[in-house]
Formats: sequence, structure tokens, C-alpha cells
Amino acid sequence: MPKWTLTTEFTFDSAHYIKDYNGPCGRLHGHTYRVQIEATSSQLHASEYCPHPVMVADFRSLRWAKRDVTQGGLDHGVLNEVLPEKYETTAEMIAQYIYEETKKRVPEDVTLKVRVSETPNSWVEYEDE
Repeated sequence: MPKWTLTTEFTFDSAHYIKDYNGPCGRLHGHTYRVQIEATSSQLHASEYCPHPVMVADFRSLRWAKRDVTQGGLDHGVLNEVLPEKYETTAEMIAQYIYEETKKRVPEDVTLKVRVSETPNSWVEYEDE
């Protein structure tokens, strides 16, 4: 059985603070978040932008979080004000949020893995098996 895996990477700039954190991360500060999304499928699909079944998932759909916060993305927002209340603004929870929102934008059989970095040397990876 064939299998395709695509990976896309993008950045967005946002501010946040970690509620009740005893240290600098408890104060409002910003990051250039780096996100990698890996999408895997055993079949190719159409998308809202292309009617032919020629892709695992559309890169435009995968990169939704890169859009400005006023256009439904995460760029140039305060994540504590943008993310639903159930998500704290740790890298772990941001990765989970991006995963869950991206999953709504891709075909059902596509599996996802989301990696988020706040700094050049620290990553978190989220997937739901």
C-alpha cells in the first residue's frame, strides 16, 4: 500500500505568559514560534483550493496558524487571549491546539504530527494515536 508523508514548516510571532508561573515565563513576553506539521496518508485528496485528488493535504490548510490573528491565525496575537480557555500557553498546549485545529482542516484519514518550538533548541511534539 502506498504512503505519502509531507512536512511543512512555518513561523509566527506571538506573545504569551504562563499563568501562575513563578519566573520570567509568568510575565508577558514574545516568541517567534516555529511549527512543523507532518501529514501522512495512504491516498491522495482534493482540497478546497484544488478539485483533483493529487495531495495528502493542502499546504494552505496546514499553515492556517501562520495567518494574522485578525484572519483566524495565531500571528501577532496574545495567545492567552486567542486560545480557548482550556489551553494553557505552554509549548505543549500550543502544539495540541494547532494539532486539533489542523485535524479539522484535513481529510479524515490523514494522520498528523505537530512540532512547536519557542526557542531554537527546544521542541515539543504532539500526535494523537
